[in-house]
Amino acid sequence: MQIINANGYSVYFNDAIYTYLSQTLHPEAYSKVFVLVDSKTSECCLPNFLANVATEVSMEIIEFEAGEHFKNIETCFEIWSALTELGGDRKSIIINLGGGVVTDLGGFVASTYKRGIEYINVPTTLLAMVDASIGGKNGVDLGNLKNQIGTITTPKAVLIDSTFLATLPANEMRSGLAEMLKHGLIQDEAYWIKLKDLNNLSTEDLDILIHESIQIKNNVVSQDPTENGIRKALNFGHTLGHAIESYFLENDIKTPLLHGEAIAVGMVLESYLSFEKELISKDDYFDIKSVIHDLFGKIEFSQKDIEEIIKLLIHDKKNEFGKVQFALLDGIGNVKINQFVPNELIFKAFEDYKN
Repeated sequence: MQIINANGYSVYFNDAIYTYLSQTLHPEAYSKVFVLVDSKTSECCLPNFLANVATEVSMEIIEFEAGEHFKNIETCFEIWSALTELGGDRKSIIINLGGGVVTDLGGFVASTYKRGIEYINVPTTLLAMVDASIGGKNGVDLGNLKNQIGTITTPKAVLIDSTFLATLPANEMRSGLAEMLKHGLIQDEAYWIKLKDLNNLSTEDLDILIHESIQIKNNVVSQDPTENGIRKALNFGHTLGHAIESYFLENDIKTPLLHGEAIAVGMVLESYLSFEKELISKDDYFDIKSVIHDLFGKIEFSQKDIEEIIKLLIHDKKNEFGKVQFALLDGIGNVKINQFVPNELIFKAFEDYKN
């Protein structure tokens, strides 16, 4: 699989990642290697990863509890303390082995420890491979508000080993598929059409689709690393999706949603907003709605749920001067950013989703 050159780093695939590590992790470059994992990847992915890494540099494992609830500044404090106790210095490097929580949090820890040390992302979920590990965004949640604290600091490299996907349950695979669908909708209609037909998908086909998805995200990020313009296109489905995800996390009577599950709902809702603003056709909207409902099913929302979700929108990082900003589809494969939408239209989107 061809290497993808990103903004100051490269993305390597499958067997090439272990060659890269053996050539990179040598004593003249690094004093110590720290591998950051959560309790899931420690069990499912770490043994295979360590068996394939050849280095003479001293290596330490740092583990924290798995789950979005632990993606917070308290966990960072524990990891910063562990790095210090284990002799971490400015010439240390962190390898983040895990899903989006690990790569987001690990990148933030690395970018702030001793004013910044190098890190490598090794994503082990489909979502992290095509989204969370790419682009240099990292950070933690503030309470139940997603990714409120963080930096944009690019990794030294991103290493994709698709064999890790064999450890994932079906709902985790679907969660990653949501971001891949988004990439097609915002940038590449042909890719969207390919993803609509996933029957008889082989492992080789999946590798190719992952590679294409990363290329799409990288093309956007490379034009706008700090999200002042076109990178906002990647937020399609995320304005409402993040609010829904936060609401389900903080509500004790709700079952928390995976990131991709919440974004799938957000994409249907924001496609409706695009339709209402005459940016996409009714046929396109019904096609998007049908594809996503078939893959993800429907989430139940009460009127109170909807009201509380809309209140959370004001905390979205993309807001400017107190106004909620949306990235909406402008036809399949294009986006209009900085779109204001009144609350009445958002309520209508939820009503259409429910029906």
